[in-house]
Amino acid sequence: MLMTTKPMFELAYSGGFAVGAFNVNNMEITQGIIEACAAEKSPLILQISKGARKYANMVYLKAIIDAAVKEHPELPIAIHLDHGDTVDLVNTCLKDGFTSVMIDGSHHAYEENIKLTAEAAKAAHAAGVPVEAELGQLGGIEEDVVGLSAEDYAKNMGKFLTDPKQAADFWKRSGCDSLAVAIGTSHGAFKFKHEAKLAFDRVEEIMKTCPGLPLVMHGSSSVPKEFLDLINKYGGNMPNAMGVPEDQIHMAVTKYGVCKVNIDTDLRMALTAKIREVFATKPGEFDPRNYLGPGREAIVGMVKRKLHMLNCAGKAEAVVKQWEKAGKPVPSFYARKCCAPTAAAVA
Repeated sequence: MLMTTKPMFELAYSGGFAVGAFNVNNMEITQGIIEACAAEKSPLILQISKGARKYANMVYLKAIIDAAVKEHPELPIAIHLDHGDTVDLVNTCLKDGFTSVMIDGSHHAYEENIKLTAEAAKAAHAAGVPVEAELGQLGGIEEDVVGLSAEDYAKNMGKFLTDPKQAADFWKRSGCDSLAVAIGTSHGAFKFKHEAKLAFDRVEEIMKTCPGLPLVMHGSSSVPKEFLDLINKYGGNMPNAMGVPEDQIHMAVTKYGVCKVNIDTDLRMALTAKIREVFATKPGEFDPRNYLGPGREAIVGMVKRKLHMLNCAGKAEAVVKQWEKAGKPVPSFYARKCCAPTAAAVA
């Protein structure tokens, strides 16, 4: 069933878990995520970036997601805009049926970030949709999101981490509903030169200055070694790729107020690794089903592991009850749009 992230985060904040936010670009990736979440009875967030909209066309992506909702009406699903950069894009996504949106003004000056976020929040809240914002700066590169180099980020990390006092002011003035914070994570597969150490002390301070505010971790793929090894074994060239250790992510979501964790790179790596393996071991293969299928299966296994890392496996029923307790609220546009939830989802 489609819903906003609000009931998910209400439980996650004090419940010691986070909801996985998985970026989707095609049918196989979406199916792998859904199959894993259905098996583990987990709530989920399907993220669509500006790049995904350009690549797959929103009409197709929405149809794929609608099919997933119809097939698994028992699963709490939110459709989220990842790294929206303009209010116009936010408004377009609201019309397209998104149930959560992010406006990323972190690359702007502080006051401009507040202004942009407040404008996006005004538009989204009018449609009954929560808004994620970002404060602080991450390293790395992912699609249209360009951060600092690994070297510069490591040398000056303290300078770019989210300031707890500033976060409180930002939350109050911008009207955001959740906040992506910079605590030492980084975008992409080549995040770090050495093993990451997240700034948990910074998270603790933010929780004190912003009690009850759901926090979000971007740049949180772990770059699984099994997929990295397969990619390099079968013709890839990803030396020294390194992600965020899963034990640190687990600590962030079970002991602190992190309610949403973004995962994109790991999905790409799982799909790419298995495709490379098939092409290398079966050079005569030309049927897409025979190389995309193994990639999809790899995504299923990887996502299952992530759900346990996030401690959200088995939480679907509790989220549904939270949603029902609040009167099954859905964004106002569902009454007008063809992408409305199925009868089973809203009954």
